[in-house]
Amino acid sequence: MMATKVKNTETPLSLEQFHISEDYGFILPEPMTDLPVYYKPWMDIARNVPELISSHSLRLRIHDMPLLETHLLRTHRELRLAHLALSMMTMGYVWQEGERETVKVLPRSLSVPFCEVSQRLGLPPILIHADTVLTNWKKRDPDGPFSMENLELLLTLPGGESVRGFFLVTLLVELAAVPGLKSILDVINGVHYNDVAMVTKALDVVSQAIVSMKQALKLMHEYVDPSIFYGIMRIYLSGWKDNPSMPEGLVYEGVQEKPMEFSGGSAAQSSILHCFDELLGVQHEGNSGAFLRRMRDYMPPSHKQFIENISSRPSLRSFVLQKADEHLTHTFQQCVARLVDFRNYHINIVTRYITIPASRAKQLRASKQGLAEKLDVIRTAPTALEERGTGGSGIMTFLKTVRDETKETSISQCTIENQVLPEPSMTEIQKPASKLTTE
Repeated sequence: MMATKVKNTETPLSLEQFHISEDYGFILPEPMTDLPVYYKPWMDIARNVPELISSHSLRLRIHDMPLLETHLLRTHRELRLAHLALSMMTMGYVWQEGERETVKVLPRSLSVPFCEVSQRLGLPPILIHADTVLTNWKKRDPDGPFSMENLELLLTLPGGESVRGFFLVTLLVELAAVPGLKSILDVINGVHYNDVAMVTKALDVVSQAIVSMKQALKLMHEYVDPSIFYGIMRIYLSGWKDNPSMPEGLVYEGVQEKPMEFSGGSAAQSSILHCFDELLGVQHEGNSGAFLRRMRDYMPPSHKQFIENISSRPSLRSFVLQKADEHLTHTFQQCVARLVDFRNYHINIVTRYITIPASRAKQLRASKQGLAEKLDVIRTAPTALEERGTGGSGIMTFLKTVRDETKETSISQCTIENQVLPEPSMTEIQKPASKLTTE
């Protein structure tokens, strides 16, 4: 970040002005579940993407789809559901035949409305975290709890129950962050009013929220099968930027002749950790910093503005150093330590869901064995993505860099070393894999 940046000292700040919910955070509260009847041709296809892919008929259905006007979409919620539906169809269309038979052109019946809706929302015309997670849920019992048992997806992709698990567990991580998100405002106000107690108390809530996020993320092991994630789901979350399967990108027919490139879905598109990083003063440099900044263009614009607003405030870390208050310093340190711990846990998950299946796939292809259906899923998985995240980043290098940059924010290096749990060994990560059954 440039040192010349003008510090924003205007307060107060509210979540509402950035379209962030007091109850749900970045999650869209009560997403719309259906569009006006005029858009039935879209919804009929979008609701059946997995079935149409398995019968190899999704591309045909999209070619026959009428070109619909988008001006009848009036509300924000309608536009968000439209973006979700069009993006699910787009991913299915592009990847219907896997990485071998990709397409160069997205037909106008899909590309034109998708780009119009995207432009109105300030979002890119590709499937993003704000679609699959933030806009893609409903409660089975409206009065029941916000829990795995009571939630379902509006639209889905190939991969069965594991897709539901992947998107809904991620949704629960978003929900777990909400108290921390609200406390960011108290931290900013506390610094503004020079109130050590207020800042300490608010930071403690942020710290607790990060612990809750990790607890929610642990559910991934229970609800998502690594071989299904790696072998079936992952390609449908992939984009056409930095992807060897689609080196030229994709032509959006009727929008522009030159192919466009967009990154696939990535956890880096969630605004939560961006907020905590800016609050704590974590500096991401080089390639990882550039990737994270680019991912902000894949967020709803108001959420991106909230992150930038936090960034523009006087430095919390400087405040902590200046005050040299033992309790405040300890709470700040604990926040950083827990953020490092959360990132370590995410690395473990990626190891289990991507790195281990990738090396298994290489072995199986080399030995031409693995006739069991589950092994076959891994063996035939897309090779272009082996070492990459769906967002197109070289995944392990990226995640470890981001984690290490988080560690560096700590005020005294030795305290954080003692607080952060070591990464478990590979054998510990592999252990639960045997307990998972394929749906």
